[in-house]
Amino acid sequence: MQIVSFCLHCFGFPISIFFIVINEFCERFSYYGMRAVLVLYFKFFLHWDDNLSTVIYHTFVALCYLTPILGAIVADSWLGKFKTIVSLSIVYTIGQVVMAIGSINDLTDHNRDGTPDVLSVHIALSVVGLILIAFGTGGIKPCVAAFGGDQFEDDQEKQRSMFFSIFYLSINAGSLISTIVTPILRGKSAPLLPTKLSVCLSMVL
Repeated sequence: MQIVSFCLHCFGFPISIFFIVINEFCERFSYYGMRAVLVLYFKFFLHWDDNLSTVIYHTFVALCYLTPILGAIVADSWLGKFKTIVSLSIVYTIGQVVMAIGSINDLTDHNRDGTPDVLSVHIALSVVGLILIAFGTGGIKPCVAAFGGDQFEDDQEKQRSMFFSIFYLSINAGSLISTIVTPILRGKSAPLLPTKLSVCLSMVL
């Protein structure tokens, strides 16, 4: 009986809370890590000028902060918080995979000169990936914190309050670490590594 109780609760918290916190850290690391080098990717890989790179970047960020409205409507009206998180996390991961594929030189570099031969393919994949990522990251945004709060009983007010502190710490930690680590990885002559790392972490979702 004690083993079962420990499996359901650890350090006074529901065991699901630890998965939620780790998930949020990985999601924020994935999102901000990709965003940290996004303009450079537009300029030096897709060969967009400064103006177009800036416009697309800010359009993507704006979309990420508009889609939470859609995620909240879907969660409240149809799927519920858990199914919305799972469904849109899959969309998020697919977007990261598509983005990673779009950043592979060899995909269209048939003469092996280090430059893509059909840039439009990479642009199309990158744009589709960004749209999927925006819907994924934005759609789960209003659901995760609320879903975490639902894991506690009515008499666990102290634990619930502590959870939200840890939850927002994980958000900021993931954002801070990724913003530092991703440019370093890019500077180590590994342009695809940040994207691949983002994909791997998004799959933890």
